[in-house]
Amino acid sequence: MGKNKQNKKGKGAEKTAVKTEKKLSKKQKKDLADLGEEDVESIVAQIEMEEKKKQAVTEAAIDRPLKRSSFAFVAHPEKDELILFGGEFFNGQKTVMYNDIVNFNIAKNSWSCLKVPGGPAPRSGHQMVAVPGGKGGQLWLFGGEFISPSQSQFYHYNDLWVHHLGEKRWQKINCPGGPSARSGHRMVVNKKQIILFGGYHDNTINFKYFNDVYSFDLKDYKWKKLEPTGIPPPPRSACIMAALPSGKILVCGGYSKVKVKKDVDKGVMHTDAFLLTPDKGDETGTKWKWVSVKTGGVSPLPRSGMAFTVMPSGRAFAFGGVRDEEGEEDLSGTFLNDSYFVDLESNVWRTVTLSGKKDQTKRLRRRKKEGEGNEEEIDDDEEEQQKMEEEPLPLVTSDDGIFKVTVGPGPVAQTTVGGTQPSAGGPVVFHPSSRMSAGVVFKQGKIFLYGGQYEEGDKQLTFSDLYSLDVHKLDEWQTLLVSEISPEDWVDSGSSSSSEDDSEEEDDEDEDEDNEETAMDTD
Repeated sequence: MGKNKQNKKGKGAEKTAVKTEKKLSKKQKKDLADLGEEDVESIVAQIEMEEKKKQAVTEAAIDRPLKRSSFAFVAHPEKDELILFGGEFFNGQKTVMYNDIVNFNIAKNSWSCLKVPGGPAPRSGHQMVAVPGGKGGQLWLFGGEFISPSQSQFYHYNDLWVHHLGEKRWQKINCPGGPSARSGHRMVVNKKQIILFGGYHDNTINFKYFNDVYSFDLKDYKWKKLEPTGIPPPPRSACIMAALPSGKILVCGGYSKVKVKKDVDKGVMHTDAFLLTPDKGDETGTKWKWVSVKTGGVSPLPRSGMAFTVMPSGRAFAFGGVRDEEGEEDLSGTFLNDSYFVDLESNVWRTVTLSGKKDQTKRLRRRKKEGEGNEEEIDDDEEEQQKMEEEPLPLVTSDDGIFKVTVGPGPVAQTTVGGTQPSAGGPVVFHPSSRMSAGVVFKQGKIFLYGGQYEEGDKQLTFSDLYSLDVHKLDEWQTLLVSEISPEDWVDSGSSSSSEDDSEEEDDEDEDEDNEETAMDTD
């Protein structure tokens, strides 16, 4: 009898959850009607239909990419070029999603935009990896999300695409058994397969974070869900994932939400690290084990959205990110612009310290050696460095009434919207400003950092700047594309004066919502 009662209780809870979701869905549709916005699935279907109608491949030189965050950014597998795809831009009122391929030619310092018909729909939060082979190399892309213009709807993809770089052609790969729809996941190439981990799905009514692992065989074009032994990482998105030379895969950090109670969620910043280790002697690539590992060296602050790229010889580079802090009434984020090198095999982190540019026109002076009569020529770099510390360049800021940006030397800080920091015991050195969801790649012995997002209260600043850092010299970040900030980047709907008619309309909407919520409570 007890068992039957328990089953009935479980079914009752399930029915209640379904009923609640239907009510919320109905309310959402009413809200969309008020906004004049279609259902997100209809919007995506229309976009995909338009993509299929396009016939011609177009490529044109551009001055710079459009501002964006949460895009994919990779190094061309066979050329000295950088490639970015997709991303999003939000100006306070409207979200714009992208599905263009933007190329940066390193030698020519030039940009071009490639539009290929029949490709993936616009998205952000997706993952893309580059592999050599075929005719000029390939780009493999999975998942991501589409955000409606009003930011009230989210659609998650579970599609897999390959772009043939030499042919400038997209191909959709239809194969069963792949991951569910998601964004914020991570992908790496390990030998002849793609390994995918984690991510999340959120439809504004319910959310779910993942810790599942899938492999995609680049030879057979088949998905396989892996079932690693050991204790897995808790579900998460926006983590760091890297393939090691030994064949292991490192997963660390990230973000997730958990239900505290009804209608109350709590964000979790993960600080743990795991190795996904292949079984010895396994030639199928399907037998793996999770092993918890410790982080050594200078561990970064807990964060998510950190830009990360793997370098040769088992090293990696990480930049920035955001640390969310939840108060009793709101969620705030601390944005960072610190940099780290990571030894992937040992998971040891160390802070990147820049030396600063040396004066190319060295001043030489003569002085007598103490106690001797002869003279010698000496390098006066130390005196120049001391002079720079004592007489820093004037602070220059740009203040348009929306964002205040420091573009000259500033105080020591890791959370700067500006761009300079003193190096350890050295001169003031330029650093890219604090940001999350940026793109970073390694190519030609240099780190390249592009775009991303910074938030200040309810305002969001999206970048389209590009920087490079020589990992051998480690002197200073070079600005290849300056950041362009304008008042038009953010439309503050609360700053404009509303008419009496608008106020009355808002009051009517509030009253309708209250009546609807009361009706829902009585159902």
